[in-house]
Amino acid sequence: MRLTTIPKMLLAGALALTTMGAVAVPAAAAPAVVKAAEGTMTSSVQGTFTDALGGVGQVTGTFVPTEFAVQGDELVAVGTLHAVLTDSAGAPVGTADEAVTLPVQLPGSADAAALAACNILHLVLGPLDLNLLGLTVHLNTVVLDITAHSGPGNLLGNLLCAIAGLLDGGLPFPLAQLADLLNQVLAILAL
Repeated sequence: MRLTTIPKMLLAGALALTTMGAVAVPAAAAPAVVKAAEGTMTSSVQGTFTDALGGVGQVTGTFVPTEFAVQGDELVAVGTLHAVLTDSAGAPVGTADEAVTLPVQLPGSADAAALAACNILHLVLGPLDLNLLGLTVHLNTVVLDITAHSGPGNLLGNLLCAIAGLLDGGLPFPLAQLADLLNQVLAILAL
């Protein structure tokens, strides 16, 4: 995992938390992220598995992050996966409520201030394999890209591009502090 600057990590971390969507969603599908009444972030999950008939079953559900942590030299998202499994014939196979830990990669962006569109976040969560009472479920890699567009009337895009550009060149950001800041954002969202 590469870390670029403290400010970029703060910006990327806050955006990762507030926009954490799409776990293994096909590229053509738009990620759905909603803030529940209790303040938790919920991300849509889609994937496939090989069912007992040898066909391709479907997994749909949600991922709710509960905290961010550092494991070794890697930032991870810890949360709960709520999934419904349907076999290749369309019959429900079961449900799963599993605590999962997913690696988070936050590569840095280029000099965003000089661009009309700047990369704010490129979030890659690794694949997830579950064994649910003999049923193997594999969710593919998750990729979330957030791009800010600057220009007239694009208040948030202008702000994020300006911050990303102004804060280039800082010190490498310690993962433990990044995890702590992301956990503070989660706590604020839970109000």
